[in-house]
Amino acid sequence: MDRNFWIALLKRSAWTFCESALALIPVGIGIEEVSWLHVLSVSALAAVISALKSIVAGMPEVEAR
Repeated sequence: MDRNFWIALLKRSAWTFCESALALIPVGIGIEEVSWLHVLSVSALAAVISALKSIVAGMPEVEAR
């Protein structure tokens, strides 16, 4: 688990966070009607799960040494 691994892990977790947030924002309502706390909470949890999965299962984009 070198520097490249941790950079890849952060990128993957950030990507997961953004994907989750986009999936949770409903279409057709005003910005003030979005439950931002819910969106942030669920997206953060998805990012943590992604990070844990990457630690346990590894990442194909990082070469094993």
